Amino acid sequence: MSARDKILGRLRAAPVSAPVDLPDVAGWYTAHRRSEDPALRCARLRAALEAVHTEVHDVTTVDWVDTLLRIAAAKGLRHLLIGTNTSHGTELEARRPEALELIRYAEPISTWRDRLFDGVDASLTLARSGIAETGSLVLWPSPSEPRLMSLVPSVHFMLLDADRIHADLNAAMTAEAWSGALPTNALLICGPSKTADIQQTLAYGAHGPRELVVLLRHAATAQQGAAS
Repeated sequence: MSARDKILGRLRAAPVSAPVDLPDVAGWYTAHRRSEDPALRCARLRAALEAVHTEVHDVTTVDWVDTLLRIAAAKGLRHLLIGTNTSHGTELEARRPEALELIRYAEPISTWRDRLFDGVDASLTLARSGIAETGSLVLWPSPSEPRLMSLVPSVHFMLLDADRIHADLNAAMTAEAWSGALPTNALLICGPSKTADIQQTLAYGAHGPRELVVLLRHAATAQQGAAS
């Protein structure tokens, strides 16, 4: 009998352990989840993001473009990378901003790598959702908005609809049925890119955008009602 046969024989003869019951993850989260309304979840996400130097601006479905253009002008941005075939990109293009060149991500990276890395100031992507517990933004890369849009430009604008903020990761995965259609990369972004050297000197932008600007978009009627 060969050594291989002996090894396989021992493996086949080994007793099979009884299956272990899987933990009730959903039940645990249900029992420990905070009782809070959407406004409190929104406030909790905002506080967590701002604690790590993320800019958060409340906007509405009516004025978010005006706010983005105002922020871009204040930062002296000249170019903004947008995705292809996205409703928010189309809405922004319809404004035809004179001081900000809109660049569609419409070509293979191999054909315009140099311009992407050296000639684009900022990008705009749509967040799939937010997670209040960890202060995270869920980014769902797609052919319309590839992952590089959130990695290369120095300033990253993220548009997040306030009604898509979940209490925790389990709630997000369950409500959005992640198990059925995960992309190649699902990103959880908690702030601008940062790193520290051995002397613990914090630096921003070393491995990605140095600034993260979140446009927290509310329904216009809800925002007007809160203001009144």
